[in-house]
Amino acid sequence: MDSPALSRPMAAPDVVDVFTGLFDVARWLTDHWYLPLVIGGAVWPLAAFLLRHLSALASRQRMALELVPVRTFDPSPEEIFRQGVQFARASTSMPWWAPRRTKAVRIRLRADGTSALTYRIEGPAGGQRLLSMTPFGPGVRVRKAAAISDKPRRHEVRAEFLMRGQPVESLRDVPLEPDPLQPLVDAVSDLRADVGDLAEVLVDIQRAPKWALRARRAHIMANARRRERRESQRAAGWVRRDAAAVDDSFTSHLRSVATGRETSGKRMVMPPVPQRVDREQALGKLASDDQLVRVQILVMCASDMEGRAEARLSQVQAGLDVFGGRARLAMRGLRIGPWRLGADRWPSRRGFERRWQLGHCQAPAQNWVRLEELTGFLKPPTRHCRLPLMAGDLPTYQFKNPALLLQGIYRGPDGRERLVATHAKETLFELGMGKAGGGKTERALAQAIGVAHAGGGLLFMDPHRDSWPRAARFLAHADLMDRIALVDLNGGGPNSAVSSWNPIGMHHGQSAHEVVEATLDGFATALGWDDTSAPRAIAIFGAALRVLVAVNQRACLAGQPEAQATLFQVRPLLQDPVFRAGALLTAGDLLDEDTLSWWQGIFLTLPADAFGVVLNPIARLAVNPVSRAFLGRPDGVYNIRAAMDRQMVVWVCTAGNGPTDRLLTALLARDLLRAGRSRRDTPENQRAEFRVYFDELITLTGAAPETIAAMFEDFRKYRIRVHGMTQLLPRLPGAVRMSLTQNASTLATTAGSHAAVETITAEWGHSPSADQVMALDRYEHYISLTIHGRRVGPVRITGPYLDRVFAKQATSPADVQALERSARRVADALPLTQLTGIAASQLARVRTFVNAQPTAASGQDERDYQ
Repeated sequence: MDSPALSRPMAAPDVVDVFTGLFDVARWLTDHWYLPLVIGGAVWPLAAFLLRHLSALASRQRMALELVPVRTFDPSPEEIFRQGVQFARASTSMPWWAPRRTKAVRIRLRADGTSALTYRIEGPAGGQRLLSMTPFGPGVRVRKAAAISDKPRRHEVRAEFLMRGQPVESLRDVPLEPDPLQPLVDAVSDLRADVGDLAEVLVDIQRAPKWALRARRAHIMANARRRERRESQRAAGWVRRDAAAVDDSFTSHLRSVATGRETSGKRMVMPPVPQRVDREQALGKLASDDQLVRVQILVMCASDMEGRAEARLSQVQAGLDVFGGRARLAMRGLRIGPWRLGADRWPSRRGFERRWQLGHCQAPAQNWVRLEELTGFLKPPTRHCRLPLMAGDLPTYQFKNPALLLQGIYRGPDGRERLVATHAKETLFELGMGKAGGGKTERALAQAIGVAHAGGGLLFMDPHRDSWPRAARFLAHADLMDRIALVDLNGGGPNSAVSSWNPIGMHHGQSAHEVVEATLDGFATALGWDDTSAPRAIAIFGAALRVLVAVNQRACLAGQPEAQATLFQVRPLLQDPVFRAGALLTAGDLLDEDTLSWWQGIFLTLPADAFGVVLNPIARLAVNPVSRAFLGRPDGVYNIRAAMDRQMVVWVCTAGNGPTDRLLTALLARDLLRAGRSRRDTPENQRAEFRVYFDELITLTGAAPETIAAMFEDFRKYRIRVHGMTQLLPRLPGAVRMSLTQNASTLATTAGSHAAVETITAEWGHSPSADQVMALDRYEHYISLTIHGRRVGPVRITGPYLDRVFAKQATSPADVQALERSARRVADALPLTQLTGIAASQLARVRTFVNAQPTAASGQDERDYQ
């Protein structure tokens, strides 16, 4: 049962005692006012020191991740929102004792002139797992970020950005296309690493504390109610004044005189009642707790060159203006004339540096935002962002540097031009397309000249010979002449000099079966032979080649390479029984049993007209004086395998696109494939890099489509790089076109028709569009490249015009003539009449050689082959 003393109400004296005590305490504090100040002055520094110590201790437990988007990265708004939710959640992954200022996730946008814009996430170590699992999926690669170690710059500027406008208003809803980060990317696009340029934008995200949010809402609601009362009072005053004016008006007095009635005092006035403040409208974005965060935006720009840091900060400020709407981002500080009192000056600089270095977030009271307002910052640059090429993205070309391959002239956002290059070891295959005279061959020539001066080897195959006079002026240097060979099949008269090649010669140490296979495949490719349409031709020609190659092996073993057979000895082998018998006896045990049986059996049953399909193309080669001279010398000098190993510069100019020319081109192409594959006998680290340039791929692939396609598929393994130029990609055979586009490290196109360039822009996802490519000027290209295993571009470059890029290497006409003589001498070019004479008398030399061989070599009788 309750005590009566406890259940009765407090007596009046007790209340008086309470108020008396409170009054005494207040009087004591008034008399001893200095004591609370002394205690507060002692406790405050101690608390601040403890807070800073705990903050510094918690800041050590932070990690950093780098988000690298793929080229097709195109996130949806929902994915970006989920990323922001993860940021807000990860910001609380700190120990319980960590001060609130350390509980934040930092987005660092950084550019230093070596890359366009890196996107880093820095936050509590406890949130690493959460931050690593990005909702962007395969569109973004997450990797651990390296520590940042910046050297001091001479000039630095700092800034902090605040939300200006009503605290309940939102930033502008910036669309995702174009990328909201585009203005910031443009602001740092002309950074120069050589002068120490640096720009960083930090966006710190922190979950909103409930108590601060409630206090902020109460303050906003109180202000709203106060404004409403003030507006009501103002309206009431206007109503009263209007009523008084009506009573004292001329119309009112006139009415009184007319009616004879006096106005009875002031009329009744009903002042407006203050309206109830709508909470949702008054609080705006602060009305709900959902995904509300505080944000801190810090910016620092630096450079070793005076004025560049300040200019960069202005550009970044302009880039942040894109987010401005009813609320905007404005630089914190006070401007007095030419000076700004902000983060760069006392007393703000010390706090700025502490927050910058330790990752603390002490956002101003007005920096409340919803995650949707930060959409542009919550993701890396997307596919809708145009990223500039920096020095780190695309190397600058250095003359005589064998590790770099010239690509063109890139004009940066600041208007500065530089020669750009790719890494030679990564440039495996190239395709250049465009209309005639657009600059694709000029660009290939610039590459070839750069490779030659850097000590590299190459083969430039040109079916029109226009490239040699153009390049010779820049190659006529004494240190290059011994390495340059010219094989010119455009004979202009009987005194013109022509090099020589024996496709079935064995004096260069080739494997017999490879020589037979390469020659047979060259003929079959050019003439359309296969096992279905021309099995007899393949069988006859293959058997004849095996015999002649075996004879040539005997001649080389005997030390008589000048007694070797050429392709023109196929006819007497098939039609002259005496010569055939001597050749087979000379070949002897170098032929396998199946080949001998074929000659002893099947060959004897063939009708005479069965040989026409084989002999006709050889007859066409024999009728043409240039091809007869080129192929009729038994110990021909042309040896593309030796040129590869010796890093020679070989220029092969074929005659055109006729049937005979196509056959000769097919033989050369197949021999090139054979020579490339033969490098398997050399350890990979000892294979010298060799580049092959095919001008006018349409002409070359018309002669040997499967051979060219095989080069684009196989040559990478043998350190042979292939560069092809064509006017129309659709006109290339399907096999060549597919191999090119599949394996090309570099794709380039000049201007052309819409239908033509669309085949290339389709490989780039139609960015740029065919219309943009069509608008290119002469010598301009869109090009995609491979750098460090990553595709760069397509970017717009200007092709390297030889007279501009290699002006210092240009030589005089006398030097060019000296180069011409030297190149023909290295190729052992002889007068056309002399070589045709050798070809005409070669059958007699071969006949003499085979007749001089002992018939017992094979154990067979001569009559078995007649």
